[in-house]
Amino acid sequence: MPRPTPAQLAYGSVTVICSTLAMLLLSRTQSGTGVALIAVVALAVGVLVALTTPGVQTVRRVRTRSQARAVALRARTSSPSRIHARHDTAAARAARRVAEPSLRS
Repeated sequence: MPRPTPAQLAYGSVTVICSTLAMLLLSRTQSGTGVALIAVVALAVGVLVALTTPGVQTVRRVRTRSQARAVALRARTSSPSRIHARHDTAAARAARRVAEPSLRS
């Protein structure tokens, strides 16, 4: 099971607190059983909100060899003023390896 993000924890916690207060005020219960039931229901609602809140999704883009060659060709033919990335990035090294087979290690 993936770990919850801080946003999911915050939404779930706020939901538990707000729903507990709202249910206690609306029901006007004074018995211990009623308070315990409201706390359990509020906790369930908070967990439901935390689980349905979208988390951070990491999307990895896989390039084919032809796409990597096209990127390497564009990097070689573009003017230096158009290059915004550092030259020593992992993507640049991978593109050079694909474009020039002699650099493979």
